Amino acid sequence: MAAFDQRLNLSWWALRIGLGVGPIVTGIDKYFNKLTDWTMYLSPLATKVVVVLSRWTKLGSQIVALWLLGIAVNLLTTGMFYDLAMRDVEIAIAAFVLSQLSAVRAQQSLATASQRQ
Repeated sequence: MAAFDQRLNLSWWALRIGLGVGPIVTGIDKYFNKLTDWTMYLSPLATKVVVVLSRWTKLGSQIVALWLLGIAVNLLTTGMFYDLAMRDVEIAIAAFVLSQLSAVRAQQSLATASQRQ
């Protein structure tokens, strides 16, 4: 694998692990309330969105991106939490990038497999 491809692969793994593990950690914290008071926030669905860590990373990351944008809009409509809304938009962008990297990675994998045949 070329150096450029290796950097893309590293980026893909960093985003996949970060966007996949984050919801799990925050989901577990909903039982302990150490990170925050979770009753203030919407969407218990967050604890169930772990499809990013499955073989459907591209689809999962698209779902996470849309989910985060929905949360950002929800936060903006409260008239407060603008910092959290901005953070969620930035994470949504990262989830979008993961979906794009997943598509490129899948194409590269198919191309490599067809070259071997």
